[in-house]
Amino acid sequence: MTVTTESVASTAAAALAVTGTTVELLDVVKEYSGSRALDGVTLRMDPGEFVALLGPSGCGKTTALRCLAGLEQIDGGRVRIANSDVAAVPVHRRDIGMVFQSYSLFPHMTVVQNVEFGLEMRKIAKSERRSRSVEALELVGLGHLTGRYAHQLSGGQQQRVALARALVTRPRVLLLDEPLSALDAKVRVQLREEIRRIQKELGITTVFVTHDQEEALAVADRVAVMNAGRIEQIGTPEDLYLRPASPFVADFVGLSNRLDGELDHGIVTVRGERLQTVGAQVRDGAVTAYVRPEDLVLGGSGLPAVVASTSFLGSLRRTVVRLEDGVLLAVQHDVSARLEEGDQVHLGFLGRPVAVAAREPAAG
Repeated sequence: MTVTTESVASTAAAALAVTGTTVELLDVVKEYSGSRALDGVTLRMDPGEFVALLGPSGCGKTTALRCLAGLEQIDGGRVRIANSDVAAVPVHRRDIGMVFQSYSLFPHMTVVQNVEFGLEMRKIAKSERRSRSVEALELVGLGHLTGRYAHQLSGGQQQRVALARALVTRPRVLLLDEPLSALDAKVRVQLREEIRRIQKELGITTVFVTHDQEEALAVADRVAVMNAGRIEQIGTPEDLYLRPASPFVADFVGLSNRLDGELDHGIVTVRGERLQTVGAQVRDGAVTAYVRPEDLVLGGSGLPAVVASTSFLGSLRRTVVRLEDGVLLAVQHDVSARLEEGDQVHLGFLGRPVAVAAREPAAG
């Protein structure tokens, strides 16, 4: 009988599987020196759900995670796990596993000893500590490296050890704070897919903090986009991209062209094209429309333009064109359309709905 790596990992997952639980932030407020890092954040996660907190630096996503973990005391609102208020519960009793950007492995301990450490602190018997730690390492694909030290591992392997250490205690909730940001691009993609696989196999409720929209959209069941201490929108990756609820979400998630338009009862006119709008409605009048590059097309008719630059991106090509009035727009199209700087083209709209925001008055 041949034992495969997949079968070993599946056996380990079965041993470490947990019952997912609900996690809630209810109108949570956190202040630092009178400034609100979290301004009434409300978020509910269902058992076994994978939710990403996405946003720019300083938006409050890591603070929200730390409040959930108990590493920060909240100044208002409630934090609930499994329908119980945990605001007064210390970190080590919240039944949470945490993985951070820094691996924080003990250099004088072997891989398996690093993973065992949390169990040792919980007074688990030595034989059980070792068996559970090996199971956790098998789950992350490192069962063959139990005797190595941190300096003998790659960055990706060290982060897998950190993940195994977080999972070995069989927590009900897993918190991941920018766990992939220190890794190179290829390893990041591999490890994020592994994290998603493991999370689904274990059924553990997971919160994943990142500023990388591709990561968030690729792995999460739902994504909460944060800005200035608040959640701008929470929804599936498809909802955020196709139906942004605010200009911030439209601008932050994916790439958008900003174009002046006139709004009239839910229809915005942009460069002579009438388009439906999505997201929160604004007053009729002058607006900025957010048009995705894939919602524009280069063809034989439309707005006259000149190619300013073009980039090959593997599965697609992104071309920037300059309209007659100097406005630059990005267009995504098939790689078979080969264009050169200075080529004369025409730009058209595919007619898809767009997000709009009230237009800021011109400076001066």
